[in-house]
Amino acid sequence: MAFTVADYTVFVLLLVLSSAIGLFYALSGGRQRTVQEFLLANRSMSFLPVALSLLATFQSAVAILGVPAEIYRFGTEYWLLGCCYLLGLLIPAHVFIPVFYRLHLTSTYEYLELRFNKAVRVCGTVTFIFQMVIYMGVVLYAPALALNAVTQFDLWGAVLTMGLVCTLYTTLGGLKAVIWTDVFQTLVMFAGQLAVIVVGTVKVGGMGQVWQLAADQGKISGIDLNPDPFERHTFWTLAVGGVFMMLSLYGVNQAQVQRYLSSRTEREAVLSCYAVFPCQQVVLCLSCLTGLVMFAYYQEHPLTAPQSQASSDQLVLYFVMDVLKDLPGLPGLFVACLFSGSLSTISSAFNSLATVTMEDLIHPYFPGLRESRATLLSKLLALSYGLLCLGMAYLSSMMGPMLQAAISIFGMVGGPLLGLFCLGMFFPCANPTGAIAGLAAGLAMAFWIGIGSLVSNLRAAPSAPPLSNITDFPQTSSLSTAIATTLLTSTPAPKRLSGLQKFYSLSYMWYSAHNSTTVILVGLLVSLLTGPTKGATVNPRTIYPVLPRLLCCLPQRYRERLSCGVGCSAEVSGWGV
Repeated sequence: MAFTVADYTVFVLLLVLSSAIGLFYALSGGRQRTVQEFLLANRSMSFLPVALSLLATFQSAVAILGVPAEIYRFGTEYWLLGCCYLLGLLIPAHVFIPVFYRLHLTSTYEYLELRFNKAVRVCGTVTFIFQMVIYMGVVLYAPALALNAVTQFDLWGAVLTMGLVCTLYTTLGGLKAVIWTDVFQTLVMFAGQLAVIVVGTVKVGGMGQVWQLAADQGKISGIDLNPDPFERHTFWTLAVGGVFMMLSLYGVNQAQVQRYLSSRTEREAVLSCYAVFPCQQVVLCLSCLTGLVMFAYYQEHPLTAPQSQASSDQLVLYFVMDVLKDLPGLPGLFVACLFSGSLSTISSAFNSLATVTMEDLIHPYFPGLRESRATLLSKLLALSYGLLCLGMAYLSSMMGPMLQAAISIFGMVGGPLLGLFCLGMFFPCANPTGAIAGLAAGLAMAFWIGIGSLVSNLRAAPSAPPLSNITDFPQTSSLSTAIATTLLTSTPAPKRLSGLQKFYSLSYMWYSAHNSTTVILVGLLVSLLTGPTKGATVNPRTIYPVLPRLLCCLPQRYRERLSCGVGCSAEVSGWGV
């Protein structure tokens, strides 16, 4: 079904208003004339817009399409991911934010130089750039693919439109424009998902009927307490493994930390972390309900031939067009919802990438750079990353199902970065050599498991048919089709695996935990072998005294020993858990 004029109007309004916000902040206030204003919004933001921006940054079209598809295929077990949000946000609020905010950082990776040395800082920065550039490709490609699936709008026309609009308002308006467009786009995302849920529920016969149909078909999952980390989704996989994934996103990722640092006070930064918790739960509920309503709808309305051949991600769009086709403007609202998710994520990536490149790779080597030139260079960096993102969209078609591919990338690369920061913050004895060795080991382990899993799945399903969501995309080889098909259609294998095959079947939700733990263990071992850092030489403001805090009931002399000789500054002594 093609879009109507009303649908296109809603979609164009999203792009126009997003661009207008960028122009407004480019022409008002300080007009983005300083690096602090462009990259950190002059540290003037209150907690509510920061919280909504935190939510929008990684609530992309990846999740809007991927989560309902997950629920449709496997049931409600994924909903248990909400159990990890509490710890996944409390720990950043009371551990990472106080450390970063009190050091007055601009780039998260400045911490690594303060704690270790410049080499560790550069390694962390380069790893982050690699992580975000790849992820941008997935996020940009997803809504363009969606628009192409439900209309005759050209796939690459959609990619270019979204990429250029996002680059425009990010380059012109800086972080303040990014945050306020995130707020607007978050509201659009809520509206689009609510429209689909309400109309779909009415057509099925009410939420009670939706739940009953899902329960009859076994889609309402119980709590699986199986501790096996090789099971794709269990309570422990989602609730515990998910905590590490959340920490890699909300604890140490530059795109999120930059928002904390833009808050006017540390208290506002902590409040933003608290405020995003209920918002995350609402977003998860909306996405899961969309999947349940979609399942119930197709129990009463059999799939057509094209729909039965579609991928799960694409089926979400078919469902939207089916339930909203008689309501002009609402299909456009949902596609605007998808684009809002991607615009918010990509703009955050552009801004954060410009920040780390400027602060970590350019400014240290050109300390005498004038403010005006530094600001102009920051804007040019944001523009350059925007153009690079357009190129990365091509590669994203080879990543398989959007949800699992995106989370796997964050686990493969985000996990080692999380481990690097935890190594520095919680273990005073860690030295720079150990930090670099640990990061290298963590990345090697991450790609070993990730690539091994991919190859293992390819061998398991060599004759899988091509995916409908990439048949209209010019294929350079059959490998990309096989990769995407294998990942999308894969279910927990019934046969018993052993050896490396078993190792490669580790649940993707454990990637962050496994890889961050590898960094810490290898980092500590190498540090001990090469001579641990003496506590007296460590800046106490870079350490969070986790053991003394957890064992606060011990006598003072024992807690001092647990601090490994690190001095206690007034700021450190004021930290709470």
